[in-house]
Amino acid sequence: MELSDLAVFVEAVRAGSLAAAGRRLGINAMAASRRLAALETELGIRLVHRTTRSLSPTAEGETFLPHAQAMLDEQASALAALRPSTSGVSGQLRVTVSAAFGRKVVAPMIAPFMRDNPELQVDLLLTDDQVDIVAQGIDVAIRIAKLRDNHLVARRLADNPRRLVASPAYLRAAGTPGVLAALPDHACLPASGTSHWVFNRNGKTVRQRVTGRFTASSVEALHQACLGGLGIANLSAWDVEDDLGSGRLREIRLADAEPEPLAIWAVYPTARMVPAKVRAFVDALEQILRRSPHQAADGQSA
Repeated sequence: MELSDLAVFVEAVRAGSLAAAGRRLGINAMAASRRLAALETELGIRLVHRTTRSLSPTAEGETFLPHAQAMLDEQASALAALRPSTSGVSGQLRVTVSAAFGRKVVAPMIAPFMRDNPELQVDLLLTDDQVDIVAQGIDVAIRIAKLRDNHLVARRLADNPRRLVASPAYLRAAGTPGVLAALPDHACLPASGTSHWVFNRNGKTVRQRVTGRFTASSVEALHQACLGGLGIANLSAWDVEDDLGSGRLREIRLADAEPEPLAIWAVYPTARMVPAKVRAFVDALEQILRRSPHQAADGQSA
C-alpha cells in the first residue's frame, strides 16, 4: 500500500475535493485522482463519493480514515526520529476538548504552540459531546472526568478541583447553605439528566440529590445561569477563578463536605507509539496546568 495514495485519500476527505488535496500535496488533480483510484482498487472498496463539485467519504471510507491517518503518522514519526526538525513537530494534529475548557485553557495556548511549531497544522474540536476518537480520527482528547472506558489509553495531567458557587444576588435572596443536607432547599444548576452531585465527606463519597428550574447540556450555559442569579452551580475551579476574584460569584464552603474533584486526562485512541506532535501538545498543556493558580492554591499537581 503506497503511503502517497493514503495521503491523497486523507487530504481529499479533509479538503472536500481532489483538486484541493492535490494542491496541498503538490500534484495536479488528475494525478490525485489516479492515486485515489489505485488505493480503492487495492482495497477492493469505494472510499469516497465523488461528484463534479464535492467529495465525501463512504461508510467504508469513514471506517478506514483513522487507520490511514495512523499509518501516515507513523511514517512521519519515523522520519522525525531519523531527521529531527529544528522547527518543532509537523503534520496535522486533531484535538477534541469540552467547549468551556477549550475556550478558556486550550485555545489561548494554541497560537504560541503553533508559533513554536511552524510546520504543524491544528484542528481543534470544541464539543461537550462524548466523541468517538477512534472513529473520527482524533489524535488526542482532553477530558475532565472519572474515566470508565478501559479500551482507551489515558495520561493524567492534573487534578480538577470543583467549587460550589453562586452569585451575590442569589445568596442575598436565598441565603447560603452551610451543610450538605441544606442543598435540596436551594435552586441548584445541574447538567441535563443529572439528579445528584457527588461530594467527599469524612473520607467517603456521598451523593446528594439536587434540583432546580434550569438544567443544561453545556457547562458554559450553567455558568452563565449562575452568574445571572438562577442558583448554585458546581463548577471547575479553573472555570470560576476569575469570577471569584472579581466578586461576580462567591464560593460556598460546606461545613461537612466538599465537591468531589475530578481529573484532567489526555486520552489517546490506541496504545501504539504516541506521535511526537501529540506528545508535544500534551506536554505543553501539562506545563500550563502546572502553572495554573488553582493548582498551586490547592497544593495539587499533575
